[in-house]
Formats: sequence, C-alpha cells, structure tokens
Amino acid sequence: MRKGLFFIVSCLVIGLIFTSCDGRKAKTIKIGINAPMTGDIPKVGEGTKFAGEMWLEDIKAAGGLEVGGKKYPVEIVLEDNESKAESAVKVNTKMITEDEVLFIVGPQSSKQAIPAGEVANNYKTPMISPWSTNPDTTKDRPFVFRGCFLDPFQGPLLANFIKEEFGFSKAAVLYDVASDYPKGLAEFFKEAWEKVNGPGSVVAFESFTTKDADFSSQLTKIIKSGAEVLFTPQYYNEVALIVQQAHELGWNKPIVGSDSWGSAETVELCGKDCYGLFFSTHYAAAGAKGATKAFIDRYNKKHGYVPDDVAALTWDALGLVQTAIQSCGKITGNVEKDRQCIRDAMAKIKEFDGITGKMTFTEDGDPIKCAVVVRISDKGEYEFYKGVCP
Repeated sequence: MRKGLFFIVSCLVIGLIFTSCDGRKAKTIKIGINAPMTGDIPKVGEGTKFAGEMWLEDIKAAGGLEVGGKKYPVEIVLEDNESKAESAVKVNTKMITEDEVLFIVGPQSSKQAIPAGEVANNYKTPMISPWSTNPDTTKDRPFVFRGCFLDPFQGPLLANFIKEEFGFSKAAVLYDVASDYPKGLAEFFKEAWEKVNGPGSVVAFESFTTKDADFSSQLTKIIKSGAEVLFTPQYYNEVALIVQQAHELGWNKPIVGSDSWGSAETVELCGKDCYGLFFSTHYAAAGAKGATKAFIDRYNKKHGYVPDDVAALTWDALGLVQTAIQSCGKITGNVEKDRQCIRDAMAKIKEFDGITGKMTFTEDGDPIKCAVVVRISDKGEYEFYKGVCP
C-alpha cells in the first residue's frame, strides 16, 4: 500500500515538471535561430540573439506558448553560423535532424540564407529569414519565408528616391561582387537607374571582394567618372571604410546606402562622415510610436543601445512564428506533421501588424510591406525621412 501511495505521489510531482508517469516527456516547442554570432557581422548576430531572448522572456512569463488551450514550454536553439554559407548549412542541418526544431529563424544575410534555405526546404522544415532581401532565398521554396521587402523593390525605390530628391542623372555603384546581397542589389539598382536615366547613366560600376579594406582604386575611378551620387549596398563593417576613404580622396557628393546600413555600428564606426546620408531600411527608430517605441525602449533599457532593423525584424519574425504555431490549433508531437501544419499556417497569415509594418504573405513566402528612407542626423540618429510602399 505504501509503495502504491509513493508511486502516485511521485507521478504527481513529476507531472509538475512536464513528464508523465509512463516515461513520455511533455512536448517542448523548439525554435532554431541561425545567426552570425562571430565572423564579419557579429553585431547582426547580437541583435538577433537579444530579440530572441526578449521574445522568450514573454513566452515564459505567460507560462508557455498556448496552443489549442494548452501551454507548452518553449526552447530556443541558438547556433552560430560564423557569417559563412557553409556553416549556415551545417547549422540548419543540425537543428533539423538532431534538435528537431519546428521552425528556424535566420540566417539573416542572403549569403547564408540562400544555401540554408535550400536545406530547410529539402527537409520540409519552415524557415524565415528576417533580413535577407535577395529573391533567391525564397524562390521555389514553399517552406522558406522572409520578414522583409525584396531587392527588386528596394533597388528601384532607391533609384527613384535619388532622382526625385536630387535630380541627378549620373550615378556610380560600389559593391562586393562575392556576396549575394550587395551583388544582387547593385544589379537591381543599375537596371532601375538606367531605365529612368537612360543607358550608360551608371557611369561607374565598381566592385571588390569580401574582406577588402582599401577601396582607393575604385573610388578614384568613381570620382573621375563624373558621377553625381554614389550608391553602395554594403554592411556596416565596410560602409565606414568606403565613406571615409571617399571623403579623404575628395568626394563631397551624396552617398546613399541600403538596408544593410541599418546597424547601430554603422554610425559608431563611421562617425560624422555618415551624418546627413540617406539609406533605405525597414523601420525608423527615431520618433517611433506605439508597439515599435515600446520595443525600442525595452531593448535600449536592457542592452544600452537602440535596436537596429535586424533586431526589429527578428522580433517580428518570431511574432509571425508564434502566430503560425498557434493557428495550428494543436501540437501533435509528430515533428514532420507539426512542421507541415505550421508552414501552411504561416503562408495564410494576413495583415500581421508588426513593429516594422503590416505583412501579408504572397504564395512565394514574401511579405507585401512598405520600406522607409531614413536620414542619419547630426546626432547620429536614424530619422524617418520618407515612406515608400509597393
């Protein structure tokens, strides 16, 4: 009798820690995050990680993620892709086959997101890249989504903005030919610019290779080309070098960037050389209101700096993942079945109200959403300048 009573009490206690008496563990919802914690752009990984931690804090505070009237414990599996394509592929493979995650958030950069997306799609595991704007990330991949606009939209947006804002007709482009994101965006910009200003109006189309640090040769050609504006769609670690070297060589005309400029490190590294410059991005922190301001204030209080667009997009991506999981109505414990249900629910999301804007997904897994052009103020803040919608 005592043994029987002891067994019953044991079951009740163990049950409180999510384990049943027949040895089966309660279903834990695992979300993978594939991020560049080291390598060329660690600040991107940091923002991704911090946003993920904030989201998980809210889930835990609510006692778990509620699906179909039941609350499930949630675990984030964070892996470093080292800012390398091959590492991003290995990370996705591990999280899918070993960790059995239900959804993957990341990679952020297109260079890693494109090959990692192929792995996710082949394993029929839903993935969302918050920041990858290259079309190939989601192309012909029903299990892959993104949380941002695309470069075929961003390129013309910037070409039109420069034309309307300055009235220029001659542009120069400087980009990394070895990286998918800048290479693709440079080409979309060139096509859009020459459509408006005529063939040959991109008077200098200069390239370099990842990790190059001396751009004097390319910049000298750009200065001699007669270009009125320089467009450079590079990451924060390269923007400062390009802008500062251009100024040292005598360039005193506008330099315009893209959403890869959005990191707080851009101004930290570039300083006053970047004041007054414009770039397209996903949200403007300065002057934000409502839920966007609440996120910014919370992040800033916790980490000591204003979150960049990567952090904001990651927050929205996790909100989308949460919405998709809850829309399934239940978690069966069958990983393949649950992944399929979540993927299907993700594709049906309409008018998701994120802090980076409203989102409705197309059949290709891409959100229809607006972009903003921001100006770097004399205080180094990213001020809203203009909104542009598809």
